[in-house]
Amino acid sequence: MRFVLAAAFAALASPSLAAPCGNDSSGFAAWKQAFAAEAAAAGVGQAGLSALANAQYSQSTINADRNQTGVRYELNEFIRIRLGSLDSFAGQMRRQYNQNANFYASLESAYGVPAGILLAIHGMETGFGRTMGNTPVVDSITTVAYDCRRSGFFTPHAIAALMLVDQGGLGANQRGAAHGEMGHTQFLPGNALRYGVDADGNGRVDLYSVTDSLASTANFLRQKGWQPGQGYQEGSANFRVLNEWNAATVYQQAIALSAARM
Repeated sequence: MRFVLAAAFAALASPSLAAPCGNDSSGFAAWKQAFAAEAAAAGVGQAGLSALANAQYSQSTINADRNQTGVRYELNEFIRIRLGSLDSFAGQMRRQYNQNANFYASLESAYGVPAGILLAIHGMETGFGRTMGNTPVVDSITTVAYDCRRSGFFTPHAIAALMLVDQGGLGANQRGAAHGEMGHTQFLPGNALRYGVDADGNGRVDLYSVTDSLASTANFLRQKGWQPGQGYQEGSANFRVLNEWNAATVYQQAIALSAARM
C-alpha cells in the first residue's frame, strides 16, 4: 500500500496552480471550484471532490497561521513546559510501552527505529493520542492551500488529503491540528500519503490508528535516513534525521533525551 501511495504523491510534485489564491474568505468558494478541476486532474475521485465541495474556510486555521512564533525556549525551559520533566515523561513512555511491548519490538525489527524515539514523538505530538486537534482536516488544509501566504507548499497536501478521503484513510469531517496535521503523530497529508503504512492490514492507511500511525512514523524516519542500531544523541547521523521530523533543535534534543531516559 505505501508504494502505491508514494507513487500517487509523486504525481503531485508540480501541481498546476490554476486556482487563484486569496487572503480572506471572500474568494474561497470560487477557489474551490477551480481547485476541483485541478484535484480531479491529479486523480482525486468522487469522495474527495465531495469533501472539497463541502469544505469550509477555517478562520481558526488562519489565526493560528498568522500567530506562529516558532520555538524560542532554551532546552530546560522547553522540557519543563512541554514534558514536565524528563523523568515524568519517560515514566509515561514506559507505561505506554508496557501495554504492547511486542508491537514496539516489531517496529524496531522492521524499521530499525527504537521504541523510545517513537514513543517520545507520540507523547510530544499528541500526548499519546489524547489531543489530535479540533479542526476538520479538509477545512484546514484547503484553507492554507487557498491562502496566498504558502499556497505552493500546502497545495500538494490538500490534494493528498482528498486522496486519503477517497481511500478511506481520512473521514471527510475528521479532525486534526490547525494546519491539517493528522493522527497520533501529526502527519501532514502529503507525508501520510507518501510514507503511510497499513500496519494492521485492513486495506487502508489510517493515521488515527496507533498501529498505522507509529509504523508510518518509523517508516518516515527510516526513509529519511535513520540508521538501525546506531546512536541518536546530538552529533550523530540519526539525530540529524530528527530534523526531518521537526526543525527545532530543542524538539530534537527532547526526543533524544526522552528516549534515552526511558
